[in-house]
Amino acid sequence: MKDHLRSLVRGQDPLVGRNVVREYLQARILEGLQRAGAMAPLAFQGGTALRFLYGLRRYSEDLGFALEGPRELYDLRGWMRAIVRQLRREGYEAAGSVRDRGTVHGGWVRVRGVLYETGLSPHRDETLAVKVDVDTNPPAGAVTETRLIRKHVALRLHHHDRASLLAGKLHAVMCRPWAKGRDIYDLAWYLSDPTWPAPNLKLLDAAVRQTDAEAAPLDAGTWRGVVAERVEGLPWDAVVADVRPFLERDEEMVGKGDVLRLLEARDR
Repeated sequence: MKDHLRSLVRGQDPLVGRNVVREYLQARILEGLQRAGAMAPLAFQGGTALRFLYGLRRYSEDLGFALEGPRELYDLRGWMRAIVRQLRREGYEAAGSVRDRGTVHGGWVRVRGVLYETGLSPHRDETLAVKVDVDTNPPAGAVTETRLIRKHVALRLHHHDRASLLAGKLHAVMCRPWAKGRDIYDLAWYLSDPTWPAPNLKLLDAAVRQTDAEAAPLDAGTWRGVVAERVEGLPWDAVVADVRPFLERDEEMVGKGDVLRLLEARDR
């Protein structure tokens, strides 16, 4: 496995190489979650799900999930231990930790030395971390499905369907308290695909109300205006700075006007 990873980054720009190594570890963590039975209660969501399932042209940092199945099957600590054991058996210097207080639980897999071994860092002890986020109280209304893919390894992923994935991203755009450029890039990616279905409005409305109980109801005629107002007010330099390190190519970046035009076109 290590030889395969070294071959993936050979000759790569160091920034791109780091993204490639992280994505490889993400695939291995997904494989570990699958082996441990985590795909029964969990549904994959967010930008990394878009990349793995639908070819989003940007890299990502974290693996996001919603707890959509039986709570008694949920065992984030046990899953993290199993993943770390497997990586150690393969010669990786891996460690794990879990924070399971509050609604959104976080698990981390940290691999020391992998960037040095692949020639991407001069520091032998530098660590690369991948975070697993689990929303243990997701809003109601998501629709899930299962899909087989191959990305480094064979994966059978239980995930939110396309309409629910879009709803989740719209909620992030509307309600995240800071300007996350990756949200905006993903939004433009969704909107530029005329075959992508309309958002799951039941899920979107439930998610927004979970964040703000006083929020006005959302429907097919109102969500675009709310999103456009949010995009219009974002500091674009911060948007670009956040997403640029994760793009496959700089030319993938979109402007604020592009996003607003895509929203307006979607309304026709």
